Amino acid sequence: PFGIRMADRQNGIPVHVDISDLPMKRGIITNRNKFILGPSGSGKSFFTNHLVRQYYEQGTHILLVDTGNSYQGLCRMIHDRTRGEDGIYITYEEDNPIAFNPFYTDCGLFDVEKRESIKTLILTLWKREDEAPKRSEEVALSGAVNAYIRMISENQGIKPDFNGFYEFVADDYRRMIEEKKVREKDFDIDGFLNVLAPFYKGGDYDFLLNSDKELDLTGKRFIVFELDNISGNKVLLPVVTLIIMETFIAKMRRLKGIRKMILIEECWKALMSANMSEYIKYLFKTVRKYFGEAVVVTQEVDDIISSPIVKEAIINNSDCKILLDQRKYMNKFEHIQRLLGLTEKEKGQILSINQANHPGRFYREVWIGLGGTHSAVYATEVSGEEYYTFTTEESEKMEVQRLAERLDGNLELAVRHLAEKMREEQGQRPT
Repeated sequence: PFGIRMADRQNGIPVHVDISDLPMKRGIITNRNKFILGPSGSGKSFFTNHLVRQYYEQGTHILLVDTGNSYQGLCRMIHDRTRGEDGIYITYEEDNPIAFNPFYTDCGLFDVEKRESIKTLILTLWKREDEAPKRSEEVALSGAVNAYIRMISENQGIKPDFNGFYEFVADDYRRMIEEKKVREKDFDIDGFLNVLAPFYKGGDYDFLLNSDKELDLTGKRFIVFELDNISGNKVLLPVVTLIIMETFIAKMRRLKGIRKMILIEECWKALMSANMSEYIKYLFKTVRKYFGEAVVVTQEVDDIISSPIVKEAIINNSDCKILLDQRKYMNKFEHIQRLLGLTEKEKGQILSINQANHPGRFYREVWIGLGGTHSAVYATEVSGEEYYTFTTEESEKMEVQRLAERLDGNLELAVRHLAEKMREEQGQRPT
């Protein structure tokens, strides 16, 4: 049966936990989506690495969007073990940026979902975070996208891309709305083109949406997009994250009957404008149809307390809630409890995390709640080899890398050496 290996918190006995399929079959949950909350140092990265590693080993296609190099070790281990066939680690670099073409489809067809994703992307580029579009503007944008798609579908000689769409709006669509006598106050076409000019050829971001090569990762099962280089860029981060999500949705459509997971770390916060929240909701609802699950991970409790969009877009669409040690948030826990709809029993379980850990055992506890009716605390206990593969501690990562370099780049051998050394040191300690 599908599931993950955890441990009983009291005696350390391994237990098999299914937080995806069996709860769906029993009607405990209606989707496999997950929301994970844990402050820095709570063991969040170990749990998420532990989770995705076991999903991967059971055939899942996994796409991770990260801004903190949390999955670098696991990704490299998979890359080495598959001799480069899998474990693809993509970082955003100025001389090799992540780019795609929103108007590309492998079959040349544009279904309703593809059209909606294009509209949401353009709407996000067009409107500021706090600026909601008027109904007339939404209608005009929908008309522009549909008219351009009709044109490229009827003329196979045209290479569709964002540049082509921009030029179509500036010329053909302008004439169309003039004929319809659309008023400027209902749709300001010059203002629209001005805002989108940076993404048109010659603009600062003209590379983003006019790629001449497709970002096709359909056959790869473990992919990490590391966006740390642009984590502070308010323009690039949300657009690149959206590009990655669109790539994942395309992957979902192609892979029939295969389990898929997208896990978004802290960069989801760049998507929390009113416009982007619609895309997040769209993603969370769409993955369910394609045997997929969306996972959002955060460590900043203020981000979820202060934003009603988070509750509407993410929490309400995640039937599995996962919380790690919340002692850092004790003075804010009432807010968390209300936001997540936790019962007093669940609150007690969560606040008991790591309170009675056994000395000598390396583990961190985690609370898992399903559908508001089933919940329990488990232990994430990893081997020494897993510890050194998953660690995000800078000094330990450097130690692993230095030893791997001395061993001709063999990361697995380095991890095994360090794990054995750790066991020897623990064996010398008095019990």
